[in-house]
Amino acid sequence: MNTMKAVGYKHPGNIARADSLMDILLPKPIATGRDLLVEIRAVSVNPADTKVRADVVSNPNDGDDYKILGYDASGVVRAVGDDVTLFNVGDQVYYAGSIARAGTNSELHLVDERIVGHMPKSLDFAQAAALPLTAITAWEMLFDRFGIAPGKQPTDKSLLIIGAAGGVGSIMTQLARRLTPLTVIGTASRAETQAWVKELGAHHVIDHSQPIAEELERTGIRAVDYIVSLAHTTAHLEQVVMAIVPQGKFGLIDDPAVVDIASFKTKSVSVHWEMMFTRSLFATSDMVGQHHLLNEVAQLVDAGLIRTTLAERFGTINAVNLKRAHALIETGKARGKIVLEGWG
Repeated sequence: MNTMKAVGYKHPGNIARADSLMDILLPKPIATGRDLLVEIRAVSVNPADTKVRADVVSNPNDGDDYKILGYDASGVVRAVGDDVTLFNVGDQVYYAGSIARAGTNSELHLVDERIVGHMPKSLDFAQAAALPLTAITAWEMLFDRFGIAPGKQPTDKSLLIIGAAGGVGSIMTQLARRLTPLTVIGTASRAETQAWVKELGAHHVIDHSQPIAEELERTGIRAVDYIVSLAHTTAHLEQVVMAIVPQGKFGLIDDPAVVDIASFKTKSVSVHWEMMFTRSLFATSDMVGQHHLLNEVAQLVDAGLIRTTLAERFGTINAVNLKRAHALIETGKARGKIVLEGWG
């Protein structure tokens, strides 16, 4: 057969709509150039999936009758383009794909080899699929945007992760604790998510539903050198200004309509946006950095230094299960990552 299963939509909108996500058949793609053709074994669902599904239309002018989501995957390389040098047929891989191309919610998927990593040997496909997008986001924020040097030289500096129980927060907490000497403070608002963040290695866990500056005082920390906001930045911004040290660094990844950073001026705080799709979207000269990054993460996992952030397995990859995953993520109460595996 020359077709493959996929899940997509034609019209953006609310997840409750009958056609918000649909099981469909598409032509099988062919690998050319630097592309890998990957047989998808597992995918995880991210807030990026829900935001695109709610707002972004498919583009018939590009031949895209359906919009295919999915920005995390693990699988097996089934074919390679003529210019591929980093992988071979049969390699097990994991990656986060590109927002400029069809997503991973399909049986076969094309992806540029420069943003793909060799899968951790100690994980199954579902466990591996939970990692790429969040690991890249967390790594790039800590080490590229903030310029924190990995290593364990003693320091009195600290990092506050607002929303530490989510997908990005779960891996950022581990990377910061395992690879840096920073004092790591994570925020979570419920008993189960607070326990999760503590288990992942945070030195302190505070409640972001309370004034953050006051919560920090409770831990004995008066101000923080690095602060990352992973959700609801506008709601927390006033507290961030209070809690950050002079000449500190503030990073964010969400999509507030407006971010008024004028109040950071007095403290000379630098502001850093992180979008892990930037390298693939613009084909930057350092695009292959994500390949190397994912390989390093795989080595850390196999060495037992960090672990998968898989929290829930939602069954096989189909429209019904993906709808359930989208709905849960939109509640803002998910912890870790939601993964679907196999095609039934």
